[in-house]
Amino acid sequence: MTEIRELHSLEEFGEAFGLFTGIWGFEQSNQPINPELMHALAHAGNYVAGAYEGTRMVGASVAFFAEGGALHSHITGAVTGRGVGFALKQHQRAWALVRGIDRVTWTYDPLVRRNAHFNLAKLGARPEEYLPGFYGVMQDAVNRGDESDRLLAVWRLAEPPVPYTVEGAGVALREDDGRPVAGDTDAKVLLVAVPADVETLRRRDPGTAKAWRHAVREVLGGLLEDGARVTGFHTKSHYVVERP
Repeated sequence: MTEIRELHSLEEFGEAFGLFTGIWGFEQSNQPINPELMHALAHAGNYVAGAYEGTRMVGASVAFFAEGGALHSHITGAVTGRGVGFALKQHQRAWALVRGIDRVTWTYDPLVRRNAHFNLAKLGARPEEYLPGFYGVMQDAVNRGDESDRLLAVWRLAEPPVPYTVEGAGVALREDDGRPVAGDTDAKVLLVAVPADVETLRRRDPGTAKAWRHAVREVLGGLLEDGARVTGFHTKSHYVVERP
């Protein structure tokens, strides 16, 4: 059984840092979080929590208060396949609501299908802003060699997500033999594809991975900039976008 609790000691922050480093392969010069910063954030009343199976930490999350009364989730990592990430987000949600916070935000790579499915389909968050090159050049083992475009996800804790429809949807971006192909953007509802496994693609075919990055930036980023809304993630492969 997974136990989730807030972290308070330097030893616990060190465990969380070790977990994050094991997931992302941080280098000494490229650490988005460290034990000292976690200690400062926790001491200031922000959210720093760990998930445990017995005495072993299997997940951790760090979030801080943001402008406009939101909680911004800076980093969350967990072992895969056991529901730890979902349990952490539910703990974070409860923590926020007790403190009168009704929105949690975070950024994620729009090309990673499993993250899009988790954020949109499982949690009910919705991307509200496309952020090209948000973190600049990243050198961790997961993101090295790619541009750091991100979507800003907004999880409105007190509002159930509005069901989406794909009836009559046009395909604004599709996959053809592994590569992105732009389509028609005139329909009211549009589907925007992302690659099946961009992390493997980065290693095996960086040129195609770059083509996907730029295509999604142009199509999805352009639609959001023009006032469109992402309303869902369909069949674990396509963003559903509704034009104004």
